[in-house]
Amino acid sequence: MIKINPYLTFMGNCEEAFNFYKSVFGGEFPYVGRFKDMPESSGYKVSDAEKEKIMHISLPISDETVLMGSDTSEGFGQPVEAGNNFSISINTDSVEEATRIFNALSEGGRVNMPLEKTFWNAYFGMLTDKFGIHWMVNCALKEEEN
Repeated sequence: MIKINPYLTFMGNCEEAFNFYKSVFGGEFPYVGRFKDMPESSGYKVSDAEKEKIMHISLPISDETVLMGSDTSEGFGQPVEAGNNFSISINTDSVEEATRIFNALSEGGRVNMPLEKTFWNAYFGMLTDKFGIHWMVNCALKEEEN
């Protein structure tokens, strides 16, 4: 089953924003990761000033919807400003489905991060489609896919 969720990107105030959203919607954060938590082997370098920024946070809003977000980092592409600070996150059940969707959406667009295995045990990529919409495609990997 494919799930689609909003993914918000902030200029350093993601934690403040998500604490606000938590006060509005309730619930708990199942995961809060900071840039300092990325393993050295990931290949991404962050400055000391960015290490405490939010790499990923999620807040379940309902059984079907999760609000997700992060702070921006110099090492992760274009600068964030109002209007380009959100993406649509697609989660699939299979690598094949993730690949099909990623390839179809990126046709005529721009791949911002190739679809590949990640340190968080997923197959993940980011793109901007030919209409300027930002997408993230993610598939949690099963043991046999590692």
